[in-house]
Amino acid sequence: MDHIALKYGINPNQKRATLSIEAGALPLTVLNGRAGYINILDALLGWQLVSELKAATTLASAASFKHASPAGSAVAVDLNSAERAMFFIDDDYPLSEQATAFVRARGADRLSSFGDFIALSDRCDESTARLIAAEVSDGIIAPAYDPSALAVLKKKRKGSYLILQIDPSFVPPSLEQRSLFGMTLTQERNGIVLDERVLTPIVTRNRELGDSAKLDLLVALNTLKYTQSNSVCYAKRGQAIGVGAGQQSRIHCTRLAGEKADLFHLRQSERILTLPFKEDLSRNAKDNAIDLYLRAELHDQSDVFTTPTAPLTDEEVRHILKGVDGVSLASDAFFPFRDNIDRAHKSGVRYIVQAGGSVRDEEVIAACDEYDMVMICNKIRLFLH
Repeated sequence: MDHIALKYGINPNQKRATLSIEAGALPLTVLNGRAGYINILDALLGWQLVSELKAATTLASAASFKHASPAGSAVAVDLNSAERAMFFIDDDYPLSEQATAFVRARGADRLSSFGDFIALSDRCDESTARLIAAEVSDGIIAPAYDPSALAVLKKKRKGSYLILQIDPSFVPPSLEQRSLFGMTLTQERNGIVLDERVLTPIVTRNRELGDSAKLDLLVALNTLKYTQSNSVCYAKRGQAIGVGAGQQSRIHCTRLAGEKADLFHLRQSERILTLPFKEDLSRNAKDNAIDLYLRAELHDQSDVFTTPTAPLTDEEVRHILKGVDGVSLASDAFFPFRDNIDRAHKSGVRYIVQAGGSVRDEEVIAACDEYDMVMICNKIRLFLH
């Protein structure tokens, strides 16, 4: 039986941890570093997400995984000047398609991505590797690496950065198993393909669904397929901008993801893009300062700003968020109440895809019609546990 010895299990006291395959060779090769149990979970889930997202959209894809759920995911939609500034990318830095997808995935929720595991759909080139080198990350999985990219990544974390290579031709078996307390659960793998064919039927009066909205809905759906349930995902311009994962209540998912989406849009405001940061401040310190600043919790500015800066007022926040529109939202199961729609509207959601099948479907659809939203009820549930 082909296997890889792991550092330890989910926690350091859980020893004798391995990754193995019963038949044939493992499709995974360790090119650098030593893998842990959680690394493997994040790597394999991340790879499935980006490979399926690439297949659904034909665009280079990337994901940032933390604790078996994506902190961010994205496809290669070119960055505008505001997005470059928000993601700390110099205007003259050359971005390959894979690098563009990575920047979007890593920049969606930078606090949650701190110490992440990165998944790439395509070959890792030097442009992408140099961006990864500047981030706090535990490892990466990709189907291939340019020699120059490997040279950059192998220097990360004093030479211990985990680099995994996956065989892109590997197809998981149709049956999957999980051992729990000495018992074994078996089921068919969730092999559903989430491409444009699942964006039907539209059940609202508004039926205008453009190509950009379709792309965002596919990003959100494919992200949810590999997000711990319950989960809701907001998306815009080819990237997940708010993921609410692992909540017992769906409205809590919608609120959590909506708050992240709101912060994402506030980060693009002129006030945030022109904050007077001290020159020697790291990216991570800037991320933390921006988050505290937006929450009006940055009580000591002397360590981060060159001049005192008043926080955004409630009126300024409302003005910025009022201008947000065209956001897409996906849910991994039906909405039981219209409160989810009311909350989504506050974050500029215009397009929704969900399973449908609630006894209150008519009430939820009516709420969408009130806000002139487009909603799809495709009868597809995407739970992951």
